[in-house]
Amino acid sequence: MRRVSYSIKGQVQGVGFRPFVYKKALEFSLVGFVKNDTSGVKLEMQGRDEDIKLFEDSLYSKLPPLARIDDVQITEIKLVQEDKFKIIQSDKGLSGSKTALIPTDVAICHKCLADIKRSKKFHNYFGTNCTNCGPRYSIIKTVPYDRKNTSMQKFEMCSSCEDEYKNPKMRRYHAQPISCNECGPILSLFRGETRVDEKDIIKKVASLIESAEIVAIKGIGGFHIVCDATNDEVIKKLREFKNRPAKPFAIMCRDLQQIESLAKVSEKEEELLASKEAPIVILKKLINSNNISSLVAPKIDRIGCFLPYTALHHLLFMHLKNPIVATSANLGDEPIIISAKDIFKKLPFVDFTLDFDREIISGVDDSLVQVVAAKMQTLRLSRGFAPKVIKLPFKSEKKILAVGANAKNSVAFVIGDNIILSPHIGDLDSMEAFGFFERTLESFKRFYDFEPDIIVHDKHPNYETTKWAKKQNCELLEVGHHLAHIYACKAEFGLSGDYLGFSFDGTGYGDDGTLWGGEIFVGDARKYSFKGIKLLGADKAIKEPRRVALSMLFDELSLEEVLELEFDVVKSFVASEIKMLHQSYIKNLNAPKTSSVARLFDAIASFSGLTQSVSYEGESGLLCESHYDKNIAKCFDYTIANNVIDIKIVEYILKGKMDKDELNSMLINTLVKIITDISKIEKLEVILSGGVFQNKTLLELVSQALKREKMKYYSQQKTAINDGGIALGQAYYVLSYNKKI
Repeated sequence: MRRVSYSIKGQVQGVGFRPFVYKKALEFSLVGFVKNDTSGVKLEMQGRDEDIKLFEDSLYSKLPPLARIDDVQITEIKLVQEDKFKIIQSDKGLSGSKTALIPTDVAICHKCLADIKRSKKFHNYFGTNCTNCGPRYSIIKTVPYDRKNTSMQKFEMCSSCEDEYKNPKMRRYHAQPISCNECGPILSLFRGETRVDEKDIIKKVASLIESAEIVAIKGIGGFHIVCDATNDEVIKKLREFKNRPAKPFAIMCRDLQQIESLAKVSEKEEELLASKEAPIVILKKLINSNNISSLVAPKIDRIGCFLPYTALHHLLFMHLKNPIVATSANLGDEPIIISAKDIFKKLPFVDFTLDFDREIISGVDDSLVQVVAAKMQTLRLSRGFAPKVIKLPFKSEKKILAVGANAKNSVAFVIGDNIILSPHIGDLDSMEAFGFFERTLESFKRFYDFEPDIIVHDKHPNYETTKWAKKQNCELLEVGHHLAHIYACKAEFGLSGDYLGFSFDGTGYGDDGTLWGGEIFVGDARKYSFKGIKLLGADKAIKEPRRVALSMLFDELSLEEVLELEFDVVKSFVASEIKMLHQSYIKNLNAPKTSSVARLFDAIASFSGLTQSVSYEGESGLLCESHYDKNIAKCFDYTIANNVIDIKIVEYILKGKMDKDELNSMLINTLVKIITDISKIEKLEVILSGGVFQNKTLLELVSQALKREKMKYYSQQKTAINDGGIALGQAYYVLSYNKKI
């Protein structure tokens, strides 16, 4: 006989791990106990040596679907006189550091879907969930993950739910959000701020959507603004209200068949759509599909689709025939709204609001992914995937907080041998958004009793995260923006040593104080960069691609020569504007230089007449990608002098070459050639990171080219490839230089 103590870390709370252990203990005739603690799960097993070995084998091979074991500490201890195995409650007043991982929110499982269709107590119940699905992160106040530490605390279980909650053999054993029609949260419908009395609220909401009303619907991590995706008029109205002229809306579809009537769906894309994380997946539109309004994703060939992921969504689609726009309820780039009161206050254009009385503790947006070269690429790491844990091969002696970038912000926490990455926070350009950043920090500090020994920030002095960091009474370290992109990729794959890193994005603060965005690193040193472009009007040039194109014309031509051109970009200005901007160019007034690759896409969008102004980040890149023609193999000429890359775009178009498809295809082909050529010169394994590599066509062509040359490359899959990964890169850079930090 033996008695063994196990201290288990990983995703082991709120995922059915304790009942799994209980059943295995009974199966192998073992006695002892299992309980949650602040670091994960603690259990003791006593029995015959061969039975304990069988238990240990099954511990890894037959885990519950949401569970993951990262570390097990095993200790032989003294035998105890007992005759059964028990699941015991978490100790009150737990001491020691909190390291138990926070579980993510999960889409409703098939068994719960069956329950809402036939089970009496869960019949048509919008909040149905079990140990294998439902809200987690969004309702947790602190760890351990027990009901008393969630927003379900106020809902007293009925006797039937309590029986299921307490029975280790039941699917809902210790499912903390368990509730039913008798004892759970209730739905409320509002018109404006006035409550509407309605017997069948969900059916009523479906009829409102079909009648071209705009409805706010509460989800797991916040509200969606919903309307009929086939109705031009209501979508036009929504765009006007949200001041969102062109940025694509995501659509939720009833099932996979409905998505396939709108877009091409590969095997990998289908897998992601149907996964427990249920992200928005960016798909290629079907040509000539008229099943949704052209205003959903105007002028581009992509569409973001996702499937219902809560019981409420599924119940709604029992009464809807059309897909629905389901976009985050917010103003501009503010965080997702989590309370009906804020819907009433901030979004008065909403006709009706569907609410329920389970509080959302932490707002969490929908995750956004796409498939590139048959692999997932994460564009927004959020619901279902975050909090995200990166396991380290060593332990950090100090607690480190990395505060990330100003755009697409997320934050990272180094605790022991884990980097814990927060869900997407967003752009920090408003007081509301920065308040969300601070609340997220406080939540994670509460989860883990976390106070940082070191804070890592970007080098940009005007980032809100940098300014916040410098106000803290803490040791500070700074990491360059574009090197952080490279290290984010290294963190995901656990890489060390020197790589050839291509860090292409919009704009970021460079080591020399200029705006970088097209940087190529050998190891940690920038070796190559793109020729600088003067941004005429600084930030205004990022909103107006024509200013970038005009600046490139000024590089090659006199003012008089530019004024004589019959190009769309020149015609978009009046002569006096061009003369004023030329003065700005000549005298370097409000015209900072940037090496950004993203600005090259802006220039091509302008030169080819696709657009002269943009309303959202990345619009030029999406438009360019929509005009890529795989039958065009031509590239622009380019030179590398003193390690500066100069693509001869203006020289080419001055020959009168202005075909939309040709210019856009040539830019992508040229970037592929530059990456391949430099990779052949440097002979190192390659890292591709930064927002420009969200361009699916570009990354797939680079992938194919490097494979042909038998060159190994890495590009993020499970963490954000854009600025959402900066905090991860900041943390990993610091750890890489001092693993005992």
